[in-house]
Amino acid sequence: MSSLSASVLVTWRCLLATLGAMLWVKCMSDRKLWLGKVVVAKLMGIGVLIGLHWLCLFGAVKIANVSIALAGLATLSLFTAFAEPLLNRGRIRTYEVMLGLLVLAGIVLIAGTQSAYFAGLGLALVSAFLAAIFMVVNKHMVVSGSDPMVMVYWEMMAAAAVCSLAIPVFDPGGYGAMAFSDPTEWLWLLILALVCTVFAQDFTNRLLRQISAYKLNLAANFEPVYGIMAAALIFGEHEELRLSFYLGALTIVLANFLQPRLQRRFG
Repeated sequence: MSSLSASVLVTWRCLLATLGAMLWVKCMSDRKLWLGKVVVAKLMGIGVLIGLHWLCLFGAVKIANVSIALAGLATLSLFTAFAEPLLNRGRIRTYEVMLGLLVLAGIVLIAGTQSAYFAGLGLALVSAFLAAIFMVVNKHMVVSGSDPMVMVYWEMMAAAAVCSLAIPVFDPGGYGAMAFSDPTEWLWLLILALVCTVFAQDFTNRLLRQISAYKLNLAANFEPVYGIMAAALIFGEHEELRLSFYLGALTIVLANFLQPRLQRRFG
């Protein structure tokens, strides 16, 4: 696990992603970065949400562990099930409320493993909520014709600004913590910024042209399951977690499994 604080880690991730997206647009295409004041303002607003989402997620990892953070993030599709109709002025379905209660039961089981996990799980839930909001809004921007990679540039720039403001608040070393020379840390940061952010976000934006934010988040929502398994193998976190954790995680996965089936039946 990285020795960098959550705020420093996410700030570098966003700064490197901004640079990567800019170089890609400038060197690999004839697209323009400037999209007009209104569009840029909207994209930077989304970037603020993304920055806060990552701060909460990495903060959850630091406070608790990877498994707890990913378990909280597994509520993403259910938050989206509420956010999408509300933001699009649609109706909330009864079965979605019931599934939300099922997820709540799973969260109680997970948090019940150790009281120290409540703060980490709470941050992860806020992270999932913010991710649901920015994904729905991103869908609108893509559909309106914004270029996916240019979107990444402006969003990452705003995310970097937000995350940098958190450094003196949460890191004892202040902005001095931004300076480090560990080559391993730089390697992981470059992978995180370029592969897991620039190209992953560009691909996500392109997918949003074809499918709803809910369907995309539902598919992505099973990633925490693989992440928890990886954390157990790599970090040995299975030794810290009790049976109630896995029952809670299974409950959340069950809710996500039932969602599309209930939607087809009662849609």
